[in-house]
Amino acid sequence: MSKREYFKYVFIKTIPVFTGYTVLGIGFGILLQKAGFGVGMAALMGITIFSGTMQYVGVDLLAGGASLVTSAIVTLMVNARYLFYGLATVEKYKDAGWRRPYMIFGLVDESYAIIVSDDGPEGEDPNKFWFYVTLFDQIYWIVGDMLGVLIGSALPFSTEGVEFIMTALFITIFVDQWRDNKEHIPAVLGVGVSVVCLLLFGPDSFLIPAMIIIAVALLFLKKPIEKRGKMPLKGGDPS
Repeated sequence: MSKREYFKYVFIKTIPVFTGYTVLGIGFGILLQKAGFGVGMAALMGITIFSGTMQYVGVDLLAGGASLVTSAIVTLMVNARYLFYGLATVEKYKDAGWRRPYMIFGLVDESYAIIVSDDGPEGEDPNKFWFYVTLFDQIYWIVGDMLGVLIGSALPFSTEGVEFIMTALFITIFVDQWRDNKEHIPAVLGVGVSVVCLLLFGPDSFLIPAMIIIAVALLFLKKPIEKRGKMPLKGGDPS
């Protein structure tokens, strides 16, 4: 497979992220511009932070003059879920070589959704595919961020409700994963545990306990889930 064909393959696989990140990035860029920052800050945050949720929160932190300690604590709380993503990719990334540090840094929700379910073109190194998925996704995000600042400076309008696009993208990814996978135990478990923790701990404190419970449950259920996922659906194609 030529490099052009390979990049085309990666782009096709990441089209949902491309469309989502463009819109999400524009939304973030608009909010950032309204807070008084320019294209340079948008690019810098996209390169160094690369976390949609944290960058949205970061706009308020920057505008409010939050201290470094406050910013560090908020960042840890907002991005704590990536600790569990990392546990799930320890084995996958063990042979990634020089690509591994960047793949770890760039592991976000949308890239993770592709990485755990797709090893790339047949006969090619999966680490190469996961690396380019991560890189392409970050490029989409940075471009969206910068476009948002430009749009925000050219078209003055209310930004109320723009932050909802993050929720919309997560819902889209969930539906896409549900349709593409025969085994739905992880999805049902994730939703169920999250709802219970939301009711028990409240909207400000449910995320970390929910992620811990989900991670532990999936560790115990890993083999049964993998076994069920390889079984053909009744009346369906075994392939």
